[in-house]
Amino acid sequence: MTPGYSPVTGRNWLEQGGAYVLANIRGGGEFGPNWHQAGLKLNRQRIYDDFIAVGEDLIAKKITSPEHLGIQGGSNGGLLMGVMLNQRPDLWNAVIVQVPLLDMLRYHLLLAGASWVGEYGSPDVPEERAFLETVSPYQNFDASKPYPAPFFVTSTKDDRVHPGHARKMAKRFEEAGLPFYYFENMDGGHAAAADQTARAKRSALEFTYLARQLFPEAKE
Repeated sequence: MTPGYSPVTGRNWLEQGGAYVLANIRGGGEFGPNWHQAGLKLNRQRIYDDFIAVGEDLIAKKITSPEHLGIQGGSNGGLLMGVMLNQRPDLWNAVIVQVPLLDMLRYHLLLAGASWVGEYGSPDVPEERAFLETVSPYQNFDASKPYPAPFFVTSTKDDRVHPGHARKMAKRFEEAGLPFYYFENMDGGHAAAADQTARAKRSALEFTYLARQLFPEAKE
């Protein structure tokens, strides 16, 4: 993603007193192929380290604090959110996990997953599987960690990332007795919204969650 005008974020977040940060981390396409390739396969921890560094910098500069810092990402960004839940649950108080990849030891067996082996590595290659085992959110869930209450968003008819990823991770939280929020839209494919009305509802749920988690006065 690159900076751009977002009326929804402006109206629902900035006008309410929030701040918004776009983290351009390695693995994306913002700065050319080398920037993308720096985060492929066994190098993916760089992506996660970059994102953590952005969060830590926001706190160091007193732009925010962990109590008021929320993060959001979908698809591959949903995987990023799942990893952030595990690797630094202390750094955020809200995590929106949209249409995510979370079981990285089986992702290649579900829907379009096999086409992404060049990006993430293959669970069938021992060296690559060993790395995936260290970062896969589903396998690294730990009920003893101080997780913030995440919000999982998925779609029953997602034809790219199977909704089973979000369902299984939510089940982990449920079995552990940990708080979480879950929304599965019946329609909408990988966008988790079939039309503008559904998109507005999904956005309203997400911004309401963020406000209640990050603006304590909104809980009243």
